[in-house]
This record gives sequence, structure tokens and C-alpha cells, in this order.
Amino acid sequence: MNLTTPLKDSDIEKLKAGDTVKISGTIYTARDAAHARLIKLLEEGKDLPFDPDRQIIYYVGPSPAKPGNAIGSAGPTTSYRMDPYAPQLIEVGLKGMIGKGARSDEVKECINKNKAVYFAAVGGAAALIAKSIKKSEVIAYDDLGSEAIRKMEVDDFPAIVINDIYGNDLYEMGQKEYNCENQ
Repeated sequence: MNLTTPLKDSDIEKLKAGDTVKISGTIYTARDAAHARLIKLLEEGKDLPFDPDRQIIYYVGPSPAKPGNAIGSAGPTTSYRMDPYAPQLIEVGLKGMIGKGARSDEVKECINKNKAVYFAAVGGAAALIAKSIKKSEVIAYDDLGSEAIRKMEVDDFPAIVINDIYGNDLYEMGQKEYNCENQ
């Protein structure tokens, strides 16, 4: 399925764990330190450096771009490190997250409650993923280096739905299927 940001509830409602998607439009990057700063701003009642409403955050700290490229290698980082922060961002409108690895029960419940979605990007395919990133600019926290918040324009960014709004979790589904086949 092809998705365009900002995400619409009607698109999210069609997604099921295991679906492959190609995302086009604007996505933002943020990792641990940037998330901590975003939450601090929310707690202080201050504006965020971007409006998360109906947007996607990609958990990545890309390497520097080679001449002529928008970005360097851009593979996903482990998502559970953002779990303490994700529910608050989802509550203020964030609709999608891209990373790798399983999410906490609290994040999955928040995904269901707020019609959000968690995607996985394929680890080890960072150079391939970077080809779908057409433009990248730091918009906040330049002092964090590769972990600064970036606004990226993507075209056919490949991802897999892991957690959908129906409570499905591709990682759990895969484990159950594997266990049934090996008994």
C-alpha cells in the first residue's frame, strides 16, 4: 500500500500487521535525546520544533551524506528506547513511528486508543533506505549531531506494519506461527 504524509485515519484503519507499505511525503527523525527534549517542551507547555499532528517520526541517526546525496546511511534504531516518550507524542497527534524491534504494552495500547501505527524499517538495509530519502534538513537540536531532529522528504520509503490499531503485533504473530509449525 502507498501512504502519503500527513497520515489520515482512513489510511491507518486499512493497515494490518504484516502489510508492506511505501511512504511518501515528509517524515521527521528523532532519537532518545531529542525525544527527551520534546517531552520537556510538552511538560513546560511550549511549542515543539514541528507539529506532530498526523506525522511520522523515524527513529534514526543517519550518517553524513556523501556529495550529491541527501543523506548517508539511514538504518533504524531500536524503538524501545523511545517507549517512555512515545505515548505523550501520540497523545498530541503523532500517527506513525518507524524503527526496529518490539514496543511496550503501554505504547501498543496508546497506538490502539489514538489510531496510530508502528512500522519497522529493515535493519541492515540502511543504504537502500537512504535512496528513498530525497531531502534532509536539520530543524532542531543541531548540537545532537546525527541525532538532531531532521525534516526529510521521502519517496516510496519501504516499511512493514508491526503494530496496527486492532491490537495486532507482527512480532507476536510470527512467534505464534513459528511455535505452531515446530510442535
